[in-house]
Amino acid sequence: MNSHFFFCFFVFLTFTTKTLSMFSTSPQSPSSATQLYDKYLTQQKKPNNDTIYKVSKQLCWGCMAESVEFLFRHNIVRSYKWELPLTWDFQLEQYARWWASQRKPDCKVEHSFPENGFKLGENIYWGSGSDWTPSDAVKAWADEEKYYTYVTNSCVSGQMCGHYTQIVWKSTRRIGCARVVCDDGDVFMTCNYDPVGE
Repeated sequence: MNSHFFFCFFVFLTFTTKTLSMFSTSPQSPSSATQLYDKYLTQQKKPNNDTIYKVSKQLCWGCMAESVEFLFRHNIVRSYKWELPLTWDFQLEQYARWWASQRKPDCKVEHSFPENGFKLGENIYWGSGSDWTPSDAVKAWADEEKYYTYVTNSCVSGQMCGHYTQIVWKSTRRIGCARVVCDDGDVFMTCNYDPVGE
């Protein structure tokens, strides 16, 4: 709770001091005020990948590099929406590894449970050939953002965006993922999320 307060206070303080200094000049026309605001937005720091990587490693203590990669890539996507980083959960990883092992013989793109029949979120990914990485899977899921309408909290008609919304879902806190090279040489990856998103 205190860390949330400190972070919010820091962001507010940073925004307030920069904004006040930027807008405290003499009265201006609406177009120049818009230009000043646009300038302010472009000066805002984008999320720092090095910092996100270090935080992700701390939130995945004792993890293999592949697990850190899954977590890091998720936390980058979340940082662009100012959401708290996810932490690695070894029970969710164990469940994901179990499901990936079930898919190893056939690499079938199939969820581990019927739709609306489970209390965890789940994203799945399949790639032809054995070179696909956790970064590729998370990028594919995150690319669905272009099909998501924030105002209505819905996907563009005929498009999928649920993989993206699961990644950035505000109440989701824990993740566990697995990657397997299937018997046919293709790759299957799965991530489970708790609490489930929409």
